[in-house]
Amino acid sequence: MAAIGVSCRGLVSIYRLEGYDVVALAGVDLDIAPGESVALLGPSGSGKSTLLSVLAGLLRPAAGRAHVGDVDLAKAGDAELARMRAVDVGVALQGAQRNLLPYLTAEQNVRFAQRAAGRNPGGLKPVAPREVLSMVGLAVRGRMRLKPGALSPGERQRLALAVALANRPGLLLADEPTSQLDTHARDDVLMALEAVHRAGTTVVVVTHDPDVGSRMGRTVTIRDGRVGGEGRSGEEFAVVGRDGAVHLPPDVLDILPPGTYLRVVAQPDGSALLVPAGPGTSPRIGAPHEADTVRVDVTYAATSAPPQSVPSQWNGATRQLGSSAPIVGDGVNTGRTPAEYYGEDR
Repeated sequence: MAAIGVSCRGLVSIYRLEGYDVVALAGVDLDIAPGESVALLGPSGSGKSTLLSVLAGLLRPAAGRAHVGDVDLAKAGDAELARMRAVDVGVALQGAQRNLLPYLTAEQNVRFAQRAAGRNPGGLKPVAPREVLSMVGLAVRGRMRLKPGALSPGERQRLALAVALANRPGLLLADEPTSQLDTHARDDVLMALEAVHRAGTTVVVVTHDPDVGSRMGRTVTIRDGRVGGEGRSGEEFAVVGRDGAVHLPPDVLDILPPGTYLRVVAQPDGSALLVPAGPGTSPRIGAPHEADTVRVDVTYAATSAPPQSVPSQWNGATRQLGSSAPIVGDGVNTGRTPAEYYGEDR
């Protein structure tokens, strides 16, 4: 099956907890191009697993828009979402045991997932279970004939991935696939994910582990229910939200701690300065000192990102005094000014 992309605009998710409404996602804007491999990073409670559950059709959006391929997750019925999970989207829940039937062998678990989807899902010829297990490294030394309880924790996790891949989905969603694994088992799971990606499947992984993120083509950091940062090829980006908010990286917060009064001073060259007020001064008085300033470029430029992913940026320098690192905005049309974008009713 062809790779499937993801698009979210202003995505909100709310759940009830002890009589209160809890906002898990607070306006997520995110594009994942078909064929990408993406790691969703962030602290516990940031909303990354909730985002994965929404993309899997397990939770309904409370507001905003979310599409997986051609499926509108806000409007699709239960039957359409179930078919999407059976055929188009493979889901590996956190904890391998939640994805497996303990009384079936590895091969039978994959075959059962294929039967559950119905005969010839999507009109495609069924894949032999051995072929699926081979992709995750389990079609060796008779492992495919063992039940989950006889497999190691890492092998069980790889079997969970194989079950999610049983019907050749265009998108794989995996929630913490390497949690509670030792380094060797983690690397085996990561190699399996890389093999899935090379085969043409879009891969989205939720993880706490930065090392896992480094093995994916792109990282997206979720903070407080929003996209707070992105990274590509080892380069980190902060993301300007549609309300203008920016989650600063930890090393910048050492320079500009919460509560710091700032002036944002536009420069003739298209950059800007973040100028902290001097010690003991109010935000209205006290001249800025060059030594206290942090330079931020805000030039608007197109990127080389695929058209399905975010194609426009703010570039900003926020790492440390005298150095630079980009800040990426969530604009969606190259050539628009940020004022036009944030002023638009989406």
